[in-house]
Amino acid sequence: MADVPGFIAVETGEEGGLPLAIAWSLNDGRIKHTLIQPDSDWLEDDTVALGDYSQEELESLGISPLDVIRELETDHFNATLYTAGVSDDEAALSRLFETFGLDPFVEMAPAESLYPDLDAGEWSRERGMLFAEQGLEPMRPEQEVEVMLLLHRRLVLGEDTEFGHDGNHDIDLEAD
Repeated sequence: MADVPGFIAVETGEEGGLPLAIAWSLNDGRIKHTLIQPDSDWLEDDTVALGDYSQEELESLGISPLDVIRELETDHFNATLYTAGVSDDEAALSRLFETFGLDPFVEMAPAESLYPDLDAGEWSRERGMLFAEQGLEPMRPEQEVEVMLLLHRRLVLGEDTEFGHDGNHDIDLEAD
C-alpha cells in the first residue's frame, strides 16, 4: 500500500480529557494502539472517569504515558496527524505531554481537510456509514483509525479494502 496520511484517535474519560487509550496509523496502513497507564497526578480527583476501564486494567494492560510519547515520536516526529475530533484528541494528547513538561511535536488537523473536493458534511456521513458497514465503534481509537484509513482508500484510491479489523495489520504496543 502506498504511503497514507497519519491518522490518530485518543479515547478519553468522560470528564477532563483523561487519555485512556490511543491509536495511530503508520505510513503503510498498519495501526498501533494501546491502553495508557494513568499517571498518579491524573488520579488525584476521586471523581475521575475511566470510561469502560478499571484503574487496575489500565495499570496492568496499558503502557506508561512516557512510552506512548516515545513511540509516537519514533513514528511521527514533526508530522501532521489527522483526526475525526481535533479538539478532544488535541486536549488528551496535550495532557500526555504536559505530564512531562514537553511540548507536543505533532500537529493535528481535521481528517476531512484531506478531501477538499467533498461537500460539507460528506466526509462525516461517509465515516458514519463505514462504522455501520464494518460493525465498528467510534469510541475505540483503533477502530476510529481503521475507519479513517478505509475511508481514505475509498475516497482517494476508489478501493474498499479491509485492514486492521481482523488484527492482521494491528500492532499492539507492549507493556514493559
